[in-house]
Amino acid sequence: MEGIKLKFSEMPYERPDLEALKKEQAALTQRLKQAKDYETAKQVFLENETLTKHVATQETLASIRHSIDTRDAFYDGEEKFWNAAMPELQAVSQEWTMAMLSSPFRADFAAEYGELMFTNAEIQLKAFSPEIVPELQQENDLTQEYEKLLASAQIPFEGGVYTLSQMTPFKSDPDDDRRLAAWKAEGRWYKEHQAQMDDIYDQLVHLRDTMGKKMGYEGYTTLGYYRMGRNCYTKEDVEKFRAAVVKYLVPVADSIYREQAKRLGKEYPMSFADNELEFRSGNPRPQGSAEDILAQGKKFYDELSPETSEFFNTMLDGELLDVLSTEGKAGGGYCTSIPDYEVPFIFANFNGTQGDVEVVTHEAGHAFAGYMNRKRVPMSYGWPSMEACEVHSMSMEFFAWPWAEGFFGKDTRKFYYSHLASALTFIPYGTMVDHFQHIVYEQPDLTPAQRHGVWKKLLGVYMPWMRLDGDIPFYAEGEGWQRQHHIYSSPFYYIDYCLAQTVSLQFWAMIQKDLPDAWQHYMAYTVQGGSATFTDLLKNAGLESPFEESCLRGVCQAAREWLANFDLTGIA
Repeated sequence: MEGIKLKFSEMPYERPDLEALKKEQAALTQRLKQAKDYETAKQVFLENETLTKHVATQETLASIRHSIDTRDAFYDGEEKFWNAAMPELQAVSQEWTMAMLSSPFRADFAAEYGELMFTNAEIQLKAFSPEIVPELQQENDLTQEYEKLLASAQIPFEGGVYTLSQMTPFKSDPDDDRRLAAWKAEGRWYKEHQAQMDDIYDQLVHLRDTMGKKMGYEGYTTLGYYRMGRNCYTKEDVEKFRAAVVKYLVPVADSIYREQAKRLGKEYPMSFADNELEFRSGNPRPQGSAEDILAQGKKFYDELSPETSEFFNTMLDGELLDVLSTEGKAGGGYCTSIPDYEVPFIFANFNGTQGDVEVVTHEAGHAFAGYMNRKRVPMSYGWPSMEACEVHSMSMEFFAWPWAEGFFGKDTRKFYYSHLASALTFIPYGTMVDHFQHIVYEQPDLTPAQRHGVWKKLLGVYMPWMRLDGDIPFYAEGEGWQRQHHIYSSPFYYIDYCLAQTVSLQFWAMIQKDLPDAWQHYMAYTVQGGSATFTDLLKNAGLESPFEESCLRGVCQAAREWLANFDLTGIA
């Protein structure tokens, strides 16, 4: 596909013939087994790469177009097709993986492409068995049901009707009554659909527990770690990280909310609605329209480096950003790759808040990493493991600081304070999401009410600044986890954000001292793609691992000093 520069709308989609695909994959596996020398085996390997890229391209095109409009009947049907097809294809590709692992030319492959592809392949084998295909198919369908439920939300508020994404600006409105009313309106919608959400999650937990047991594990947790591709740290390492968050970060976050309560003239601890308002005069908001934000994004990337300039102009020219919030559009934001065309794609829901700028920096951080590694062989080296990927995006947000005025205008100083404060306060929340999931999968038979009880208890440990007085029932009663998509769709993913945010705070500290030097470290990290494990990527780029207690202690100290000395004069 080299040289084809189609815009996203021009990229053709065609549902593949599933049986023909399986036969083609099986034939390649057979040829690999029969290869008499490395050159022949390598030729078959490269043919398999081409096939894998093409299948991934078709599946991704269907997925993106479905998320752009979940009401589109054609792509809804295609999404259902892929929900069933991918686990079946996984069963066939597992045969290929086993043939690669037992190939007499394994050492030759490792010499040319690195040993990590085999380490990751062994993890893949531990994460899948044809026995669990029915459960995987049901899991896909249930996740789609949850996504469609959230996308269908129509929330009456002040005479209008809004989606969940469109409610976001009201939830941080400077007017106390209006803000609280928005939180209550959103909470009411969740409460009205709670039985359905409880049921979907209950089914997902039991399905995953069944999968884990079918694979010979204690339940889902071990399988969950393998499915996340964790290749350099364990559940015990994550537990130590969580303990360090409680020790070092929760006190810093707590002090941020105490200062906020003083600024707002509120009593500490505050309600969920009050915690959302950082400044009495309102949270920082981007200036201008969606087009203005993208134009400033272009200026940022044009000036940051030659590589980022080429990348962002490719995104704009190829219509590879879909960022406006529209009816029927799936919630949230993501970045993905379209391998045949060697381009990334960014999906988001702009809603007039600070988050709009973070899409242009965060999701584009992912996309830039994908773009820099678009020609990697094997294709699996294009991206590292998930926590390593989140470093690209969260750190890119901080690299945009020197260009912040073009995004935020008069709110720039507010933005600096808010961005650093929210990076720090996010980590306890994200760590709590992880802790919650470990408890849920260790005790799969908890009732929905007991799960809510677990979340409420953890709120007291990780987010003591939240007042749990029933003011906003859905949140105060420990049910707010149900709005967190990853808990349903990507179990054990969320700690990756916390590990990455810790690394990004290292970049933040470096940027304060020397931007060009920080960028060199960032590029050294990013150009490795997925050719090394998370901890090795960090080491190779001269960065500290978040699993070292000194890392979290150090970034907390630097951030605490910066916040204490930051001049908020004149900002109410």
